[in-house]
Amino acid sequence: MTEQLLWVNEAWQKVNEKVAKTSKRIGANFPHASENGQYVLAEPYWWTAGFWPGLLWQLYREQKTDEFKKIAEECEVKLDAVQHDYYRLDHDIGFMWTLTSVARYKLLGDDESKRRALVAANLLMGRFNVNGNFIRAWNPWTEGEDNSGVAIIDCMMNLSLLYWASEETGDPRFKGIAKKHADTVLEHFIRSDGAVHHIVRFDPDSGEKIEPLGGQGYAPYSAWSRGNAWAIYGLALSYCYTGEEKYLEASKKAAHFFISHLSDDFVPNWDFRIPEDVPALKDSSAGSIAACGLLLLAEQVTALESPVYQRTGEKILESLYRNYGDWEGSEEGLILHGTSHYPEGKFTNNPLIYGDYYFVEGLARLKGYKDLFW
Repeated sequence: MTEQLLWVNEAWQKVNEKVAKTSKRIGANFPHASENGQYVLAEPYWWTAGFWPGLLWQLYREQKTDEFKKIAEECEVKLDAVQHDYYRLDHDIGFMWTLTSVARYKLLGDDESKRRALVAANLLMGRFNVNGNFIRAWNPWTEGEDNSGVAIIDCMMNLSLLYWASEETGDPRFKGIAKKHADTVLEHFIRSDGAVHHIVRFDPDSGEKIEPLGGQGYAPYSAWSRGNAWAIYGLALSYCYTGEEKYLEASKKAAHFFISHLSDDFVPNWDFRIPEDVPALKDSSAGSIAACGLLLLAEQVTALESPVYQRTGEKILESLYRNYGDWEGSEEGLILHGTSHYPEGKFTNNPLIYGDYYFVEGLARLKGYKDLFW
């Protein structure tokens, strides 16, 4: 640990102390966003279900805290009912079972976790639209809704489950589908300046692109910062698993856009392109996700290129720790000022469990833990 990064050990200690306290109330449940100092506990089928157990596994890896292990394992078992129910599953299968079953399998070698993760990978593979070469994002939210042609940038992080499944089984189908989806993202989501669409709608029968949609960003052609972060990290992971330079170059393009639009405190606004009359709220979760992607990217590029990604990732995480962390108060969340869904007015200035997770993952990487759950 260099003198420059001594703050990392301090932050790690504070995270462990705080989670030891908050885990007593949260237990084997599924926090989403914090309101009035406490995490709202979501249903197990909600897309964020993997982040709390994933955070606990990150801490367990070093501390070997039995209580963290017990809670994470209980969360994984609760997800069995979601997997068996089937109807509530969507593309976020990757988020849910990568940070529970794959994480446990990688740490402990548990065969039941491996089985769960492989079942999840098969279910995710089944969402692939062969006409448009994309993984369908959601099932209908309301009766009569048709979103069969919708794909979203977040799914880049879900592809790791498919890559892992191919490596684990020797079956190339999983990896092949992940690459086809990633190629569609290169063609239709990553814009020429490195900004990213959140949602693209395709014709589910012909596979033709219809239109981009604003989603959780301000507008279809604005620049939702968390979408940009998903792209940085997800594309860097695709490069890890495939070695194909096109994914590395696209990750770098998205990273350059993100870095060039950061404010002085290195934590992004929720959207980089909004009118002056729209509040420029921060999204700390976009910062923590991007930081993890930048740290991975720093390991993949040349020695000449690496420092810009490494230093920016470090500065984002340090700013989150010093300026956004709640370490002495009664707030259950670790990192303040996340923006979940501004257009719908949902959790627009709140700690978010995925922001907390990626902050802890980023700290773990700075502490030297290079093996990823993804």
